[in-house]
Amino acid sequence: MIRIPSLHERYLHRHDIPLLLVVSSALLLLGLSLPILNVEKMVLWKNSYSVFTGIVGLWEQHEYLLAAVLFFFSFVFPVAKLTVLAVVWYVRLPEARRATALRWLGLLGKWSMLDVFVVAILIVAVKLGPLAQVQPKPGIYFFCAGILGSMVTTMLVEQLARAAGGAPEQL
Repeated sequence: MIRIPSLHERYLHRHDIPLLLVVSSALLLLGLSLPILNVEKMVLWKNSYSVFTGIVGLWEQHEYLLAAVLFFFSFVFPVAKLTVLAVVWYVRLPEARRATALRWLGLLGKWSMLDVFVVAILIVAVKLGPLAQVQPKPGIYFFCAGILGSMVTTMLVEQLARAAGGAPEQL
């Protein structure tokens, strides 16, 4: 029986991938939990929103479809993407299975900035209101950094898998 090494075993000297996985995960969790924006209306009313409180608020206002879409793209997809990246990196997978996982990550990765785009639209929409002032908070920066970190990690893992012969040329 032929023993197939994991990418981690093939590239033991590469400490950047595990570091990027941990840092991207931490940034994403901070970005999801910290306030992403502060809304102030007419000096009397002030409120801060995180991605999590925004989704809960949409759900409570019976905006189920929008809440579900934001939940999927903000929570489920980024966490699943980082989990699959860790599996591809650490687990001994047949080359065909690794290539399939990376192909799916490549296809789904095109949607990974949708949640950041939605938050940006929200900020612009509220800023256009004459009675409201919106200020970005640290959570938005952590969230964007976590998404960008996962994109960089995906790119590096794809390159290493391709060099090891385990990913198709066109992902």
